[in-house]
Amino acid sequence: MSQMLYYPPSPPPEDALFQGVILRRCIAWLLDIIGMALFGWALIVAIAIFGVLTLGFGWLAFHILPWLPLVYYTLLVGGTGATPGQRLAGLAVRQDAGLAPPTMAQALVWSLLMWLSYALAGLPFLLVFFNPRHRAGHDLLSGLVLVRAAPVFY
Repeated sequence: MSQMLYYPPSPPPEDALFQGVILRRCIAWLLDIIGMALFGWALIVAIAIFGVLTLGFGWLAFHILPWLPLVYYTLLVGGTGATPGQRLAGLAVRQDAGLAPPTMAQALVWSLLMWLSYALAGLPFLLVFFNPRHRAGHDLLSGLVLVRAAPVFY
C-alpha cells in the first residue's frame, strides 16, 4: 500500500503580498518617527545657528517644522514608493488597481489623509483589521495599498 503525502494548498500569490503587513506597518511607522525626529532635531539646530548668524531673522524658518511629516511622506512615497522605515520593514506603497508606484498627487492625498486619521483619534487605522488587503482609511480613499517587498533587514 502506498503512502500518500498531503501538501496543503499554497496561498494565491496575491495573498502573499499582504501577509504580515500589519506588523510591518507598525514597525515602519516607528522607524519613520525615529527618522523624522532625528532629522527634525538636526533641522532645529541648523535653524538656530542660522538664526544667530542672521541676528534673529533666520528663526522665521522654524515655521517650516510642522510641515516636516507631510513633506517627508509625500516626497518619499511619491518619489521612491516607500519611506525609509517602510523599506527597512519590507514594505512598498503601490496603487491598488495595478500595483504601479504611486504618483506624487496620490502620495500627497495619502499623506494628508493619514494625518487626518491621527486627528480622528486613529479610528481610520482600525480598518486594517477588517479587509483582506489590510488597508487603512487613508489607503482606501487614496487608492493606494501597502504590499510586501524585499526586506532590507529581516
